[in-house]
Amino acid sequence: MFPLRDNIPSRHFPFVNYLFIIVNVGIFLNEVQLHRVGLLEAFIHRYGLIPAQFFGDPFLHFPQVFSSMFLHGSWGHVLGNMWYLYIFGDNVEDCLGHVRYAIYYLLMGIGAAAAQLAAQPFSEVPMIGASGAIAGILGSYFVLFPRAKVLTFLVIVFFVRLIEVPAFFFLGLWFVIQAFNGVGTLAVDAVRGEMGGVAWWAHAGGFLTGFLCIPFLRKRRRSY
Repeated sequence: MFPLRDNIPSRHFPFVNYLFIIVNVGIFLNEVQLHRVGLLEAFIHRYGLIPAQFFGDPFLHFPQVFSSMFLHGSWGHVLGNMWYLYIFGDNVEDCLGHVRYAIYYLLMGIGAAAAQLAAQPFSEVPMIGASGAIAGILGSYFVLFPRAKVLTFLVIVFFVRLIEVPAFFFLGLWFVIQAFNGVGTLAVDAVRGEMGGVAWWAHAGGFLTGFLCIPFLRKRRRSY
Protein backbone atom coordinates (compact mmCIF):
# COMPACT_ATOMS: atom_id res chain seq x y z
CA MET A 1 0.00 0.00 0.00
CA PHE A 2 1.21 3.48 -0.86
CA PRO A 3 -0.49 6.64 0.48
CA LEU A 4 -1.58 9.32 -1.98
CA ARG A 5 -3.32 11.80 0.33
CA ASP A 6 -5.39 12.11 3.47
CA ASN A 7 -8.68 13.93 3.96
CA ILE A 8 -7.62 16.27 6.78
CA PRO A 9 -7.11 19.87 5.62
CA SER A 10 -4.51 22.00 7.41
CA ARG A 11 -5.83 25.03 9.24
CA HIS A 12 -2.49 26.82 8.99
CA PHE A 13 0.24 26.84 6.39
CA PRO A 14 2.72 24.11 7.47
CA PHE A 15 5.86 26.07 6.71
CA VAL A 16 8.04 24.12 9.18
CA ASN A 17 7.04 20.84 7.54
CA TYR A 18 7.87 22.31 4.12
CA LEU A 19 11.14 23.63 5.49
CA PHE A 20 12.17 20.15 6.64
CA ILE A 21 11.32 18.80 3.19
CA ILE A 22 13.36 21.51 1.47
CA VAL A 23 16.36 21.01 3.76
CA ASN A 24 16.34 17.23 3.30
CA VAL A 25 16.12 17.47 -0.49
CA GLY A 26 18.75 20.23 -0.58
CA ILE A 27 21.22 18.18 1.44
CA PHE A 28 20.59 15.17 -0.77
CA LEU A 29 21.36 17.26 -3.86
CA ASN A 30 24.66 18.11 -2.19
CA GLU A 31 25.25 14.39 -1.65
CA VAL A 32 24.71 13.83 -5.37
CA GLN A 33 27.45 16.34 -6.10
CA LEU A 34 29.77 14.73 -3.56
CA HIS A 35 29.16 11.35 -5.17
CA ARG A 36 30.26 12.72 -8.53
CA VAL A 37 33.61 13.82 -7.11
CA GLY A 38 34.15 10.69 -5.00
CA LEU A 39 33.65 12.29 -1.58
CA LEU A 40 30.26 10.91 -0.59
CA GLU A 41 31.45 7.88 1.37
CA ALA A 42 33.66 10.01 3.61
CA PHE A 43 30.79 12.49 4.07
CA ILE A 44 28.36 9.74 5.12
CA HIS A 45 30.87 8.26 7.59
CA ARG A 46 31.49 11.72 9.04
CA TYR A 47 27.86 12.78 9.51
CA GLY A 48 26.01 9.45 9.66
CA LEU A 49 25.37 7.82 13.03
CA ILE A 50 27.56 4.73 13.50
CA PRO A 51 26.44 2.77 16.60
CA ALA A 52 29.84 1.24 17.39
CA GLN A 53 31.50 4.67 17.29
CA PHE A 54 28.67 6.27 19.27
CA PHE A 55 29.03 3.88 22.18
CA GLY A 56 32.79 4.30 22.04
CA ASP A 57 32.41 8.02 22.78
CA PRO A 58 28.75 9.15 23.10
CA PHE A 59 29.58 12.78 23.85
CA LEU A 60 31.75 13.14 20.76
CA HIS A 61 29.30 11.45 18.41
CA PHE A 62 25.99 12.80 19.75
CA PRO A 63 25.80 15.53 17.03
CA GLN A 64 25.56 12.75 14.45
CA VAL A 65 22.20 11.81 15.95
CA PHE A 66 20.91 15.04 14.38
CA SER A 67 23.01 15.25 11.23
CA SER A 68 22.13 11.66 10.26
CA MET A 69 18.43 12.62 10.16
CA PHE A 70 19.05 14.77 7.09
CA LEU A 71 21.08 12.31 5.01
CA HIS A 72 19.71 9.81 2.49
CA GLY A 73 21.11 6.98 0.42
CA SER A 74 19.17 7.30 -2.83
CA TRP A 75 16.50 9.24 -4.70
CA GLY A 76 13.94 6.62 -3.71
CA HIS A 77 14.99 6.94 -0.07
CA VAL A 78 14.64 10.71 0.13
CA LEU A 79 11.53 11.04 -2.06
CA GLY A 80 9.70 8.25 -0.22
CA ASN A 81 10.46 9.81 3.15
CA MET A 82 9.50 13.30 2.03
CA TRP A 83 6.23 12.07 0.55
CA TYR A 84 5.18 10.55 3.88
CA LEU A 85 6.23 13.73 5.67
CA TYR A 86 4.26 15.83 3.19
CA ILE A 87 1.07 13.82 3.70
CA PHE A 88 1.11 13.36 7.46
CA GLY A 89 3.37 16.07 8.87
CA ASP A 90 1.22 19.11 8.14
CA ASN A 91 -1.61 17.97 10.40
CA VAL A 92 0.73 17.18 13.29
CA GLU A 93 2.28 20.64 12.89
CA ASP A 94 -1.25 22.05 13.00
CA CYS A 95 -1.83 20.44 16.39
CA LEU A 96 1.52 21.34 17.90
CA GLY A 97 2.20 24.78 16.47
CA HIS A 98 5.21 25.68 14.35
CA VAL A 99 7.99 26.00 16.93
CA ARG A 100 6.86 23.02 18.99
CA TYR A 101 6.62 20.93 15.84
CA ALA A 102 10.19 21.75 14.84
CA ILE A 103 11.46 20.67 18.25
CA TYR A 104 9.15 17.66 18.30
CA TYR A 105 10.43 16.40 14.94
CA LEU A 106 13.99 16.38 16.25
CA LEU A 107 12.91 14.63 19.45
CA MET A 108 11.25 11.94 17.36
CA GLY A 109 14.55 11.46 15.56
CA ILE A 110 16.33 11.03 18.89
CA GLY A 111 13.81 8.40 19.99
CA ALA A 112 14.20 6.53 16.72
CA ALA A 113 17.99 6.62 16.91
CA ALA A 114 17.91 5.36 20.50
CA ALA A 115 15.86 2.34 19.46
CA GLN A 116 18.20 1.45 16.62
CA LEU A 117 21.29 1.99 18.77
CA ALA A 118 19.86 -0.35 21.39
CA ALA A 119 19.01 -2.98 18.76
CA GLN A 120 22.37 -2.94 16.95
CA PRO A 121 24.95 -1.39 19.30
CA PHE A 122 27.94 -2.95 17.55
CA SER A 123 27.03 -2.06 13.99
CA GLU A 124 29.63 -0.14 11.99
CA VAL A 125 27.19 0.77 9.23
CA PRO A 126 26.21 4.47 9.22
CA MET A 127 22.58 5.13 10.08
CA ILE A 128 21.11 7.79 7.78
CA GLY A 129 17.68 9.00 6.84
CA ALA A 130 14.72 11.00 8.08
CA SER A 131 12.52 7.91 8.33
CA GLY A 132 12.94 7.54 12.09
CA ALA A 133 11.79 11.09 12.80
CA ILE A 134 9.00 10.72 10.24
CA ALA A 135 7.94 7.48 11.93
CA GLY A 136 7.45 9.55 15.08
CA ILE A 137 5.18 11.86 13.11
CA LEU A 138 3.22 8.83 11.89
CA GLY A 139 2.82 7.58 15.46
CA SER A 140 1.53 11.01 16.45
CA TYR A 141 -0.90 11.09 13.52
CA PHE A 142 -2.15 7.65 14.57
CA VAL A 143 -3.19 9.10 17.94
CA LEU A 144 -4.50 12.45 16.69
CA PHE A 145 -6.43 11.37 13.59
CA PRO A 146 -7.26 7.66 13.86
CA ARG A 147 -10.49 8.04 11.85
CA ALA A 148 -8.97 10.09 9.04
CA LYS A 149 -9.16 8.52 5.60
CA VAL A 150 -6.00 7.78 3.63
CA LEU A 151 -6.36 7.36 -0.12
CA THR A 152 -4.11 4.40 -0.85
CA PHE A 153 -2.67 2.86 -3.99
CA LEU A 154 -3.10 -0.88 -3.47
CA VAL A 155 -1.32 -3.49 -5.57
CA ILE A 156 -1.75 -7.23 -4.95
CA VAL A 157 -0.21 -9.21 -7.81
CA PHE A 158 -2.47 -8.15 -10.74
CA PHE A 159 -5.04 -6.43 -8.54
CA VAL A 160 -4.59 -2.65 -8.65
CA ARG A 161 -7.02 -0.25 -7.03
CA LEU A 162 -7.33 3.09 -5.26
CA ILE A 163 -9.04 2.65 -1.88
CA GLU A 164 -9.66 4.80 1.17
CA VAL A 165 -8.65 3.19 4.45
CA PRO A 166 -8.81 4.53 8.02
CA ALA A 167 -5.56 6.05 9.23
CA PHE A 168 -5.47 3.70 12.23
CA PHE A 169 -5.46 0.72 9.87
CA PHE A 170 -2.92 2.09 7.40
CA LEU A 171 -0.49 3.30 10.06
CA GLY A 172 -1.10 0.35 12.36
CA LEU A 173 -0.22 -2.04 9.54
CA TRP A 174 2.84 0.08 8.73
CA PHE A 175 4.04 -0.23 12.33
CA VAL A 176 3.47 -3.99 12.45
CA ILE A 177 5.55 -4.41 9.28
CA GLN A 178 8.42 -2.35 10.77
CA ALA A 179 8.38 -4.29 14.05
CA PHE A 180 8.15 -7.65 12.28
CA ASN A 181 11.09 -6.81 10.03
CA GLY A 182 13.01 -5.50 13.03
CA VAL A 183 12.67 -8.82 14.84
CA GLY A 184 13.65 -10.63 11.64
CA THR A 185 16.73 -8.45 11.27
CA LEU A 186 17.90 -9.31 14.79
CA ALA A 187 17.54 -13.00 13.99
CA VAL A 188 19.50 -12.67 10.75
CA ASP A 189 22.21 -10.64 12.49
CA ALA A 190 22.56 -13.31 15.15
CA VAL A 191 22.96 -16.07 12.57
CA ARG A 192 25.22 -14.26 10.10
CA GLY A 193 27.08 -12.02 12.52
CA GLU A 194 26.33 -9.08 10.24
CA MET A 195 24.58 -5.80 10.95
CA GLY A 196 23.23 -3.21 8.58
CA GLY A 197 20.52 -2.70 5.99
CA VAL A 198 17.24 -0.92 6.72
CA ALA A 199 16.97 0.55 10.22
CA TRP A 200 13.67 -1.17 11.04
CA TRP A 201 14.01 -0.54 14.77
CA ALA A 202 14.45 3.18 14.15
CA HIS A 203 11.10 3.11 12.35
CA ALA A 204 9.34 1.14 15.08
CA GLY A 205 11.03 3.10 17.86
CA GLY A 206 10.21 6.43 16.26
CA PHE A 207 6.56 5.41 15.84
CA LEU A 208 6.28 4.38 19.50
CA THR A 209 7.97 7.60 20.60
CA GLY A 210 5.40 9.66 18.72
CA PHE A 211 2.53 7.47 19.91
CA LEU A 212 3.54 7.90 23.56
CA CYS A 213 4.58 11.57 23.51
CA ILE A 214 1.92 13.33 21.47
CA PRO A 215 -0.91 13.09 24.06
CA PHE A 216 1.14 15.22 26.45
CA LEU A 217 2.41 17.77 23.96
CA ARG A 218 -0.34 18.60 21.51
CA LYS A 219 -1.43 22.21 21.58
CA ARG A 220 -5.00 21.87 20.48
CA ARG A 221 -7.45 19.07 19.97
CA ARG A 222 -8.97 18.09 16.66
CA SER A 223 -11.17 15.03 16.42
CA TYR A 224 -11.35 12.93 13.25
